[in-house]
Amino acid sequence: MDLVFIIDSSRSVRPSEFESMRKFMIDLINSLEIGPTHTRVSVVQYSSQVQNVFSLKSYFTKAAMHKAINDIIPLAQGTMTGLAIQYAMNVAFTVEEGARPPSQRIPKVAVIVTDGRPQDRVTEVAAQARDAQIEIYAVGVQRADVNSLRAMASPPIDDHVFYVESFDLIEHFAVQFQDKLCGVDMCTEMDHGCQHKCVSVPGSYYCECNPGYKLKADGKTCSMIDLCAQGNHGCQQLCVSSPGSYSCACRAGYQLNSDKKTCSAIDLCALGNHGCQHVCASSPGSYSCGCRTGYKLNNDKKTCSVIDLCAQGNHGCEQLCVSSPGSYSCACRTGFQLNNDKKTCTMIDYCSYGNHSCQHECVGILNGYYCRCNEGFTLQSDGKTCLCKWNAKCRHITGVTKRVTTFVGSICVLD
Repeated sequence: MDLVFIIDSSRSVRPSEFESMRKFMIDLINSLEIGPTHTRVSVVQYSSQVQNVFSLKSYFTKAAMHKAINDIIPLAQGTMTGLAIQYAMNVAFTVEEGARPPSQRIPKVAVIVTDGRPQDRVTEVAAQARDAQIEIYAVGVQRADVNSLRAMASPPIDDHVFYVESFDLIEHFAVQFQDKLCGVDMCTEMDHGCQHKCVSVPGSYYCECNPGYKLKADGKTCSMIDLCAQGNHGCQQLCVSSPGSYSCACRAGYQLNSDKKTCSAIDLCALGNHGCQHVCASSPGSYSCGCRTGYKLNNDKKTCSVIDLCAQGNHGCEQLCVSSPGSYSCACRTGFQLNNDKKTCTMIDYCSYGNHSCQHECVGILNGYYCRCNEGFTLQSDGKTCLCKWNAKCRHITGVTKRVTTFVGSICVLD
């Protein structure tokens, strides 16, 4: 707060009584946190005139204030209390004299200590001071007029008017007055700027943070306590901080195990909706399709087709190549048979089977055979038997005969 003591130093105040007033001010100052950003103090003494002992900007240590208070020489004249209040409002509480600007909402408190009746009007000027947001405490001793005290003080009157019977009691009264003065809730009376919580203490306040947060160096704002950064969280993959706590998490493609610490890969294949025709292979956060041996993956990355080993051209088959999953085999065209090398083919000799029934000669051809007759014979319509062309007798001879070509076997001869 900005605190201004307005002290009556009229001729009616005896030297010993004025010493008690000094002690009263020093005791109150000792109970406050003094500083440019805390409580600032000014002392004004008055009688028939007003004298500024020191302003709100003069001192920021208690020792300097004590010395200035102890060096006060009383004015010893009349009692112009209204004039003193006017001075405090127009001069002592101005920014030029060290008061904080209204935008900071720092409480302005005036403590008037007097022993007698004002010799001027105080009601109107005190009302103006209160309208200027100056909170007035009126402390009367001995000959003070209680009605005048009530006219000066801020409401509620019972909390701002004090009366003691003699200056001998004012030192003891300082403790009680301190409780009243410092009972002001500084958090509600000023723009404290605390991000989370404001805690009011006598004559001042401080900021606190909610659980799980810590106060920054500016004494106002809060930052979350990063429990993860402390390194003892035990999370296998990720640690996620929250106010006052933390939790473990997993990277994409992993799921948190029941121990809430470790992670295992999510088996997307096991979910059953992968669409792979043959094989599904899981990987963290994904999956891929594969094919069994002898198959290759199609462009749709889902289905499989047989690998055509024959199409690769190095099979070595003489005639036909037949692909199968992961292999191939050679084959022959109709009328041919595969040789023992499983590569080459030879034409099937149907005559060699012995069941052709040809009378003379069997001639093998592709996919079959036909019968042929010896010279001088004609194949009959059954395609099997032979008849002499000249309808001659046929006989079996060996050697050379007249009029015919030498032939060993069945021949047709003319007698």
